[in-house]
Amino acid sequence: MLANTADQYLDAALAALSHGRADRRAVLDRLPVPVYLTDPTGLVSYWNRACADFAGREPQLGKDRWCVTWQIHTTSDEVLPHDRCPMAVAIKEKRDIRGEVAIAMRPDGSRRASRPYPTPLFDAQGELTGAINMLIDVSEEQAVALADQALRCRRLASTVCDKDVA
Repeated sequence: MLANTADQYLDAALAALSHGRADRRAVLDRLPVPVYLTDPTGLVSYWNRACADFAGREPQLGKDRWCVTWQIHTTSDEVLPHDRCPMAVAIKEKRDIRGEVAIAMRPDGSRRASRPYPTPLFDAQGELTGAINMLIDVSEEQAVALADQALRCRRLASTVCDKDVA
């Protein structure tokens, strides 16, 4: 997905926050990308249908913290605790996080890669009121990168194997 398209979705989501609650939900529900909101402590307070489709589960409002996914991994397949995920960092440090890739482990064992756009929200006095996150699915992009990496590893292995060793 082109970065400017992601920016357009994020702009639409942020603009929706200035509407009344019903109008906000209508706009966010229509977005084709996962979008969710948290309160200032990171508790999920809203998610759209695309979130549940992406995560493979229905997030639990007021119970799930920082993220709508069941489990998160890094691109090197290390488990990333939810309290260290991009959304948690954005809220704790009160700053946008960009350029990360996270792998969502779904309850059925499948995985989906995303580029998250966690963005803290502030009131007129500069106090943190919550955050919004949009997840851009980059699973296909990650699959291509992994296939390229596997090919390089096979080439390297074939050049360093000593075929004369018995």
